[in-house]
Amino acid sequence: MSISEKQYQQILRIIESLSGGLDSVEVRERAGVSILDLMQADYFASYVWSSEQRRFCDRVFVGMDPENLDRYDSYYQFHDPITGSLQRFRRPVAVNEVMTQGDLMQTEFYNDFLQRDGLHYGVNLYVYDGDTNIGDIRVWRGRHRENFSREDLQLLEMIKPHFRNAMKNMRLIAREDASGITAGIELAEDNSNKLSLLMERHQLTRREAEIALEIAHGRSDKEIALACCISFSTVRTHLKNIYQKLGVHSRSALASLISQ
Repeated sequence: MSISEKQYQQILRIIESLSGGLDSVEVRERAGVSILDLMQADYFASYVWSSEQRRFCDRVFVGMDPENLDRYDSYYQFHDPITGSLQRFRRPVAVNEVMTQGDLMQTEFYNDFLQRDGLHYGVNLYVYDGDTNIGDIRVWRGRHRENFSREDLQLLEMIKPHFRNAMKNMRLIAREDASGITAGIELAEDNSNKLSLLMERHQLTRREAEIALEIAHGRSDKEIALACCISFSTVRTHLKNIYQKLGVHSRSALASLISQ
């Protein structure tokens, strides 16, 4: 396959992004922007599979609505008619290789999730460490564009080894943080009464109450994102809403109010 000078430079930029840090979310966010440019696509998402929780976590996205992705995290990833089949491939694979576009458009997954953000044509890449799924790249185009071609998939194939190596390295770092993540999850479970009180007293959603309680325990936004299986930017959005509802302007003021 021959590539243009522009595509060559775009691929180099993606490789640089994948090797330029130790934080999985930041690395994938930077790479995602460049991948959309390379693929002439509109939407990017990336998840890390958690074998312990049996779910996709640690999401990263570009061009998608975080509230719609919250619905994916809580419901649609468990009612997804394509991902199970796509995961069987060890190469970039177009969605229409496992389900025709016509059949996809008849599903709840398409009409109530994908279509809300305008996702129409998709291609996924899953990378593995042995038999363990360690991360993915999900790229989508709107229906105003053409479907992905074989050449588009070959561009992702060039990126695959660099993405796999980056995810393997960051997985080692994540293991070191696992004890802290587990502690955060257990703390949320042990404080269910406190969560209910926060929700009732301040009209917080359950997610907002969880994040507020994590902040009261001194956890950073990145630690909260890992514990709650949401992105760093989503934590920041929830935090802004919490500040508005509680009438505070700092983490210390929030922690003080919650401790009363």
